[in-house]
Amino acid sequence: MNTKRSLLEMIDFYLVTDSGLSKKGTVSDVKCAVAAGCRIVQYREKSGSTKDMILEASQIKKLCGNEAIFLVNDRIDVALAVEADGVHIGQDDMPIDIARQLLGPDKIIGLTVHNIEEAIEAEREGADYVGLSPIFDTSTKKDAGNGIGPESIRAVKDAISIPVIAIGGINKENCVSVVRGGADSLVAISAVVCSEDVERETRSFIDTIRKTKLDM
Repeated sequence: MNTKRSLLEMIDFYLVTDSGLSKKGTVSDVKCAVAAGCRIVQYREKSGSTKDMILEASQIKKLCGNEAIFLVNDRIDVALAVEADGVHIGQDDMPIDIARQLLGPDKIIGLTVHNIEEAIEAEREGADYVGLSPIFDTSTKKDAGNGIGPESIRAVKDAISIPVIAIGGINKENCVSVVRGGADSLVAISAVVCSEDVERETRSFIDTIRKTKLDM
């Protein structure tokens, strides 16, 4: 697990699943994204029974194998049941210190933040990375609020020492500005899972991110 935690520093593209938007299903999306080189997957499912979530999460864990970090959104019980690599939680979810007690010292915990103050607090409380959101206006999450802009990324990045993952309204047209803004990695949900070819779109994002970093 410590090896997987170290991978956070090298992640290019971060996949967040969305069964409501997916054209071919969550498991298929993960299989294609990992094949394209995605090295971190967050299983986010807001509907369905706990039993169904555990079954699907188990399949996704197998697909990630040793190739990708596998996180479960919000549901620490599901993460524990399938022995995921960790969880991603929000500001209104379980506090990081309690999550850490339940998960143990080696699991990865990410926290959604919206500003510098929340990012600093997240690191202080023991988060392994933060998901800065929303960078741009997004329809994927109805209560996300207004986009804070890619120029906000650098200020957060300079304030903390853990990785900053950018999320919210990111697509092919604006992803370069997100990388140049200082994000360690980025999430583009609808731009990938709504595609007919998730593997192609994932690979395209990864190539763009890597090229942009080399040009900086």
